[in-house]
Amino acid sequence: MEVLLTLKEISEWLKISPQTLYKMLERGELPAIKINNKWRFEKKKIQEWLHTQRLPKQDNQL
Repeated sequence: MEVLLTLKEISEWLKISPQTLYKMLERGELPAIKINNKWRFEKKKIQEWLHTQRLPKQDNQL
């Protein structure tokens, strides 16, 4: 079974305020599910999402 994290846990992990996370959820920017009207996040999907958010390395970067 996949590890589910709460909004508070995601907020602390990503260093993003809960208010900003709610806005991101409203815009559909984060992979999440609602269980009993509360947002839950699969750790693996958040890690995958983080990987896709990285900026591509420029040719002139070290």
